[in-house]
Amino acid sequence: MRKLLALSATAILLTACVGGPYSKPPAVDATALATVLEAQPEDAQARYDARNPDETLAFFGVAPGMKVAEALPGGGWYSKILIPYLGPEGELVGIDYSPDMWGEFSFATPEFIESKEGWAEEWSAKANDWVEGGAPVSALTFDGVGAPDGDMDAVLFIRALHNFNRFEDDGGYMTQAVELAHDMLKPGGVVGVVQHRAPETAPDAWADGSKGYLKQSAVIAKFEAGGFELVEASEINANPLDKPGADDVVWRLPPSLNGVGDDEALKAKRMAIGESDRMTLKFRKI
Repeated sequence: MRKLLALSATAILLTACVGGPYSKPPAVDATALATVLEAQPEDAQARYDARNPDETLAFFGVAPGMKVAEALPGGGWYSKILIPYLGPEGELVGIDYSPDMWGEFSFATPEFIESKEGWAEEWSAKANDWVEGGAPVSALTFDGVGAPDGDMDAVLFIRALHNFNRFEDDGGYMTQAVELAHDMLKPGGVVGVVQHRAPETAPDAWADGSKGYLKQSAVIAKFEAGGFELVEASEINANPLDKPGADDVVWRLPPSLNGVGDDEALKAKRMAIGESDRMTLKFRKI
């Protein structure tokens, strides 16, 4: 709790740098965020040391009453924090891959792709039942159909960018994601990125997202080319013990532990590393 209260002043200073009509954003409410985090189930709280949701949301300047979009919300780990924290005056929009992009995955059968056609309605209906009295929830896909135009305060990409970049050459999906975020945001609105971080010395072909990792410099360059400026980078979610080599994928680490099987020694080694090294970047729409 003391850490969260101290973070509130830092978050206010960070958000104050946003100019234009967004120059006086709502203040981060550390007490409200602490209350929401303490109410999460034990399995969610077990990830706090690796995911740092308190510090991460404060760094991005996310506050009650904001309109926030979350890329690839999935089962709602962050959504279940955001919905009660944003409150009834706020709004949460979940965004999934575009229908075309699902076709790029080798596992995506025609039946699977067809099952995704109703994702927006199904996910928003489910999410609206997660929290009583929280922020209203809606959903769309990255093709942008039905997206709010210039109305959002923040768009969050939390461990969500690698596949966009992985398939960029096939369909321009990373460009599509950055452009949609720009279109949805108010002038001065914020993009928050948390992403598995590749060493800058790694070959570009290895760090294209197919292993889960991206170079921080490449992510910054992509958003800057898309009409954003970098406000600040943070080491909130850094893990210097994660030093991937040429044959490593991010899913070798917890919680996935791919390839471990029954090898307890290997499991112990990877658990000792912990979750991936992650960049944390805050951008502002120019």
